[in-house]
Amino acid sequence: MIGGLCMFLLGMKIMSEGIQQSAGDRMRKTLNFMTGNRFAGVLTGFTLTAVIQSSSAATVMVVSFVNAGLLTLTQSIGVIMGANVGTTVTAWIVSLVGFSLQITSLALPAVGIGFILKVMKWKHKSIGEIVMGFGLLFLGLYFLTREMNSLYNEESFTAIGAFRDMGFLAVLTGIGAGFLMTILIHSSSATSAIVLTMAFNGIITYEMGAGMILGASIGTTIDAVLSAIGANTEAKRSALVHVLFNAIGVCWALIFFNPLLALVNAITPGIPAGIGVTTHIAMFQTVYKVVNTILFFPFVSHYARLICFIIREKPEEISKHYKFAYLSSAKTSTPELNILRAEKEIRDMAGIVSSMYASFSELLRNLRETKDREDAVVKFCGEMKQKEEYVDQMRETLTAFLIECTHTRLNPHSERRVSRLMRVTGDIEEMSDECYGISRLLEKSVRKKRIFKKDEMDELVPYVGQVEEFLGLLHDKLGQSLTVKSTIQTKKLESDIGKSRKQLQKLSRKRIEAGKDVQTELLFIDLVRRIEKLGDYCMNITEKISS
Repeated sequence: MIGGLCMFLLGMKIMSEGIQQSAGDRMRKTLNFMTGNRFAGVLTGFTLTAVIQSSSAATVMVVSFVNAGLLTLTQSIGVIMGANVGTTVTAWIVSLVGFSLQITSLALPAVGIGFILKVMKWKHKSIGEIVMGFGLLFLGLYFLTREMNSLYNEESFTAIGAFRDMGFLAVLTGIGAGFLMTILIHSSSATSAIVLTMAFNGIITYEMGAGMILGASIGTTIDAVLSAIGANTEAKRSALVHVLFNAIGVCWALIFFNPLLALVNAITPGIPAGIGVTTHIAMFQTVYKVVNTILFFPFVSHYARLICFIIREKPEEISKHYKFAYLSSAKTSTPELNILRAEKEIRDMAGIVSSMYASFSELLRNLRETKDREDAVVKFCGEMKQKEEYVDQMRETLTAFLIECTHTRLNPHSERRVSRLMRVTGDIEEMSDECYGISRLLEKSVRKKRIFKKDEMDELVPYVGQVEEFLGLLHDKLGQSLTVKSTIQTKKLESDIGKSRKQLQKLSRKRIEAGKDVQTELLFIDLVRRIEKLGDYCMNITEKISS
């Protein structure tokens, strides 16, 4: 029986990975869809859970996205609601196919055909994984059903159903059993399959099975709670959203338990016995979760305010050390979406470099009017050094994470994308080094009393602005496909920066020939060269992300 359960879980895992492999590129776009209205959030949560076959994994992923700032609390509520409905897909597959057909007549051929498709040299190997996972899932269900039926008369096994004829106490016992079972196997979908199998074999009644479904919906929240430990306030709030949503749902479902069963019986054909009981339980799960979502849906904003009231914002210290806000528990369940998460961090990394350069640009423009120049540039260099070290830490951590991503199952396109992202992080880190080097040049010019004259500054400021614009464009477009308009814009900026650099160097050489201070002009040329280098890095990165 345990072997059958493990085979069921293995089949679910292989099928989920195959679906993610085949839909990898589209999966990465789901996050953009999440950020739409609450309807989009619910639909996304439903689709995501149906694909990865685990509301726990989907919710953990949502908590990690909130922790990283990819989703707001309000947006996460809709996704979590959809995820709860999405988890009913497994119960329907099992109830409609698992008990009404001769499973082994489908399962074993599916495993064989799936394996052949998987080992063949063609680009759609993921289809083989989907078919093989499907076969293993139902083969595991077959063994689970057979062994439960054979053990039905064993006293040690029928103790599970000892409370089945005790009315409402049976329902409460079912809630406790479903809760514990889901915590142990970390999958409400697998719990649903076990409940359907037990009901089909007569070990538990329809009412007790419905109670176990309610208990499983509370037990599935444990992963979200665990993932929020050590996370920020928003992530803890997102985890509480899941816990309260399911707990409140179970409370009203218990209060209206008999009317809810009557509604299910009215809309489900047949009687809740034999094969019919599996359909009734699957319908009970769907009706309960859909109604719970409908009840909460109009009050998403109010619900978010309640969660914020329960978990108050705490003043957080600004850390000098980078901590990657990704929760490792979700790494293996959604490998394709991990890339999206890494892209967001890399975009933040580019944002830091952009802010470093913007600070330099502002100080340069105001330097001549600054009273205590030495103090200003020393303080500025200290801040730039701190940011440069922070970006160094980001590169080390993100590179290690991306390397780890290559050890998971990715489709070929995603593998190439990870490789490009590792090169992009290296380029961005070197850009931070250049920004710090520019700040040191500025400090050197002030310390040696070689401040650029007004006409030199007037020539330099437009050039500095061109590179600042390029950095801003790069920051905005990271993680996106470059449009034709953006491509033309980047090439124009690169050309303009190159022309401006040549013109500035030419003017500086003329000033040297005219007898101006050589060291000041050499500093000027060095500054122009370093600034152009930042533009070169921007062009390199845009070429990588567009390839």
